[in-house]
Amino acid sequence: MNKNYYAVLMAGGVGSRFWPVSTTANPKQFHDMLGTGKTLIQKTFDRLNKFIPTENILILTNERYNDLVLEQLPKVKPEQVVSEPAMRNTAPCILYASLKIQKMNPNAVMIVAPSDHWIEDEDAFERDVTACFDKCEKQNVLCTLGIQPTYPNTGFGYIEFEKGSDEKLKKVSQFREKPDYETAKEFLAQGNFLWNAGIFMWSVETIVEAFKSYQPSQYELFGEGISCYNTKEEIAFIKENYAKADNISIDYAILEQSKSIYTLPATFDWNDLGTWGALYEKLDKDASENAVVNAQVVLENAKGNMIRSPKGKIVVVDGLEDYIIVDKEDVLLIYPKSKQQDIKKVLGEVKDKFGDQFA
Repeated sequence: MNKNYYAVLMAGGVGSRFWPVSTTANPKQFHDMLGTGKTLIQKTFDRLNKFIPTENILILTNERYNDLVLEQLPKVKPEQVVSEPAMRNTAPCILYASLKIQKMNPNAVMIVAPSDHWIEDEDAFERDVTACFDKCEKQNVLCTLGIQPTYPNTGFGYIEFEKGSDEKLKKVSQFREKPDYETAKEFLAQGNFLWNAGIFMWSVETIVEAFKSYQPSQYELFGEGISCYNTKEEIAFIKENYAKADNISIDYAILEQSKSIYTLPATFDWNDLGTWGALYEKLDKDASENAVVNAQVVLENAKGNMIRSPKGKIVVVDGLEDYIIVDKEDVLLIYPKSKQQDIKKVLGEVKDKFGDQFA
């Protein structure tokens, strides 16, 4: 394996649209959402570990999830878990991790990847990532993997790239916010738009220089801790200073300002598993288009449902079509798939009425 290859897994999110399985105490990345026997973070780690050395994979997470990370990823040592003592979006934690890696290996190239996505062809994923690594090693550029859109999705941001190049990696002209439906249709018709999957690659030198240029106050804050990183003094420095960081995403902080960004249209099948409906799309279905995880089912006049229960539980459904049916200990969710985006709002109502223990 290439010792200059590093990875940062983003594992601090809550995944509230997957409630009631995903909760603040135990978010979706730590669950076997697909019924494969492995949690999403385990699958992501294994995918990257095929071509990135174990010791070069860092896990970025909220400090409350440290024990969960170490429990689920036994190959990972405690010093590979990079803890956020406060929620400050993606830019501060990526800068923090990048400075740690740069101190370990100034020649490093790194991938920043979500820990909870579904990727089908892992060999194609490796080829795409290493193609970006090659470019990042040779040029001072930032790279991202873009997903070929299959329909006008209004839930993703889009990457617009310059037309007319035969190169595999395309020069990014701009990042576009989540569009309305008509705008999304226009994006697809133009042919030079990709979904933004939030998977980024760069050399540590290039990303650190980008922060110096575009986010000097952030760099100054975290740069003061360079002597502490990867030592016993690091925890105290981060606890004292992390909350001072601006709450800003890597997209706004760096990507929308840099003029040296390239995107590679991914050659693998991808799903962000952002909702129960997205999970439903990736699961095997029965003859009536019901997708079942863990449950033993008896189904009558049931069609197009997403059903999940504790392993082995018997679930009987009659007369429901296109519903999300999720049973978890002290919470049962029976909710129309067409309203899945409202689950986050429902969770807020549950918290207000019954308390945070169910969230």
